[in-house]
Amino acid sequence: MSIITLNNLVKRYGNNIAVDNVNLKVNQGEIFGLLGPNGAGKSTTIKMIMGLLKPNAGEVFVDKYNVEKQNLEAKRLLGLVPQELAVFESLSARENVQFFGGLYGLRGKELDEKIDQALEFTGLKDRQKEVASKFSGGMKRRLNIACAIVHQPQIIIMDEPTVGIDPQSRNHILDSVRELNRRGATIIYTSHYMEEVEAVCSRVGIIDHGKLIACGTKEQLKEQIGTEKKILIELKKLNEDVIPEIKEIPGVVGVAHKENKLEVHTQNSHDHLQDILFVLGKWNLAVRNIGVKEPDLESLFLELTGKVLRD
Repeated sequence: MSIITLNNLVKRYGNNIAVDNVNLKVNQGEIFGLLGPNGAGKSTTIKMIMGLLKPNAGEVFVDKYNVEKQNLEAKRLLGLVPQELAVFESLSARENVQFFGGLYGLRGKELDEKIDQALEFTGLKDRQKEVASKFSGGMKRRLNIACAIVHQPQIIIMDEPTVGIDPQSRNHILDSVRELNRRGATIIYTSHYMEEVEAVCSRVGIIDHGKLIACGTKEQLKEQIGTEKKILIELKKLNEDVIPEIKEIPGVVGVAHKENKLEVHTQNSHDHLQDILFVLGKWNLAVRNIGVKEPDLESLFLELTGKVLRD
């Protein structure tokens, strides 16, 4: 069952089409990764889901609510963790969460209880009286999350929530994403770190030049690349005369080389590794290092957009 639906969504800025006829369904209870190069249309799409931007054409539904026509009802179901920190530096952690809870109509005892729950969840309850300006970058990110979840939204949009923080804080946030999902929240997650998407997302959509160019489970998307794998071999010294013989090995579909390094493309790298090493041995070529690169989302992203995710 879909909880977010985008129907033929279009957003223009003058002659520039930022979002180009996007159709997308995000299912209830999933962690959906929305990926794209800078300027691809991700942030514009998120702003239209949140009701912060009006589309030129198409519709956005959050649950049963049309975002444009039933804006307040839709917003009550949404929580946003923005890429740019949205906390008040001069307020304490508790005061920050209290402010955002109040915006969603929470009052009195209910507000106090939900502030406690949000701070406890993000590991900030013991620091709740400290002003945000004293917090590390990772703690501010966690406070950002507390402010977004204080009203216990059904849908949480996390836009680059781990930018510029240390590995320990990143792991804490990824654990928080999994736990929020386990408790029933649907999450849309954007990141410049493909390993995060691989770790937490159940389905992924890739957007480029305003168009949704791929969408599916991680397994479905990896199947688009095929079964080709790469064996990366660093030699002490390369004799290019060996390359034609390697190409003749059954299952080898291509060989690239640069200086003393070989990149062998195979349909099953592990099965053919021994054959490749046998040929190199015949030519008395000493191997310094061997690596195997399996098909992954990074490869698909590069193939579809011509860019790496962190560009």
